[in-house]
Amino acid sequence: LLHIQRDNYLICFCLLSSLVIVISFCKCKKTNFIHMSTLFVFCYSCKMKTYPKDLPTLSVVLIFMNEGLSIILRAINSIINRTPAHLLKEIILVDDYNDLKGPLETQVKNYNAKYSELLKIIRHQKRQGLTQARISGWEASTADVVAILDAHIEVNVAWAEPILSRLKEDRTVIISPVFDNIRFDDFELLQYSVAADGFDWALWCLYEPLPAKWYALKDETAPVQSPSIMGIIAADRKFLGEIGVLDSGMHIYGGENVELGLRAWQCGGKVEVLPCSRIAHLERAHKPYLPDLSIAVKRNALRVAEVWMDDYKYMVYFAWNLPIENPGIDFGDVSSRKDLRKKLNCKGFDWYIKNIYPNLIYLPNIVGYGTMKNTLKEDICIDQGPVPGNTPIMYPCHAYSPQHIYYHSTGEMYVGGLQARWNRGDRCLTDPGNGDLPVLETCDIAVNKGLNLHWDFRQGSAVINRSTKRCLEIAADNPVSYRLVMQTCTGQRWNIQHTVKGWGKTKDLQQKAQH
Repeated sequence: LLHIQRDNYLICFCLLSSLVIVISFCKCKKTNFIHMSTLFVFCYSCKMKTYPKDLPTLSVVLIFMNEGLSIILRAINSIINRTPAHLLKEIILVDDYNDLKGPLETQVKNYNAKYSELLKIIRHQKRQGLTQARISGWEASTADVVAILDAHIEVNVAWAEPILSRLKEDRTVIISPVFDNIRFDDFELLQYSVAADGFDWALWCLYEPLPAKWYALKDETAPVQSPSIMGIIAADRKFLGEIGVLDSGMHIYGGENVELGLRAWQCGGKVEVLPCSRIAHLERAHKPYLPDLSIAVKRNALRVAEVWMDDYKYMVYFAWNLPIENPGIDFGDVSSRKDLRKKLNCKGFDWYIKNIYPNLIYLPNIVGYGTMKNTLKEDICIDQGPVPGNTPIMYPCHAYSPQHIYYHSTGEMYVGGLQARWNRGDRCLTDPGNGDLPVLETCDIAVNKGLNLHWDFRQGSAVINRSTKRCLEIAADNPVSYRLVMQTCTGQRWNIQHTVKGWGKTKDLQQKAQH
């Protein structure tokens, strides 16, 4: 990095950012909290890039729920001061039933007196959640392009021009800027590297390495093809409407961004991250919605799975440890979203996973999953044990991901949360053949080393290693403490929480697994 100090501003030029993925740390100048951070972070190529003058107009939507007034004002100030005035048509504030009323109204009046009715407020009469708030913002927008942001952000210099220029070239792109992070405790800005956006089978968002074909372009300003999108989006307003905006049947938040990414790719659009558009996100110390978001996130994930993922939807059930039949979660009526998919003549998820997100691994041979108990003592479960570490243990049952077991018809037994991605290794249960402790090993490594990772198991029966013929059993250290051990079989029996009938046995699913 080349750091240049000028007029109390620290400017970072990322001259070598296309060669390695790094995270660099730069401190903001301390400012009054209602004013913008003064750090500008640019790659040199982005700083040199120019854009047409006749770009589309922009509506910026800010979503908030019980946000601090100073935080909202920081966002507004950054947008006004860092967006060309002739392109910024409006800033729409969507109040998802906040406590903040009068003070914000006063500030909006002051802004509108200075900037000619630039700001609008949309107020929900009851709390509807982030997804519906974003839809409300889109419905109120009138510009060519809409950017839907959280209110706890600051946009960087020249954030809008890359978005507007790209959408002028191709209106079917759903765009994500690069996220930087503002620490909530001291407002220090941390620069994050450019990355693609992805997800796991539970539909939690994550970052993916940049694709090799992006590096081959030798242009660090080039758009990055991304399998999915994070929470901040920009799109052609009309195109976003044509493909269905967001799923209004989702609760609170979680999964709506993955759903949009799948819908864009499968229905004729695309998703890209723009390296030259940067927005800093202030991570909140406490989430303002439900204390337990897992209920809403599970519900939303099942909606995505049922509408967009075809035969692959069962992977979502596995990842959340939900029974395929009667999962116990009402994900609502999805008929209108299925009708939308049919109307738009969208591609299948099989096409998506092969062409857009091959890093996501499909596992067609899972026949049992969930917690696993020995019939001798059914209040303790197999657990992955301390991490770092590779020794599984018996532990009081809690059913969270460290106790998720995935047994395959081919004999492998995964222990711990389901990764199922090429760059994240699931761990397989192995019998080292000596000693009395089983060992967890990354499955790829276990295969390459020829470790004893295949087991014979049927519901209510013993777990027997195919190579060593030893059994996975429990042994009492004392009346209240049990160990997981490998030993000569004594007839102990195990049960796994959920079983799958016929999974992985049909020809079409086996063919998909080979790709």
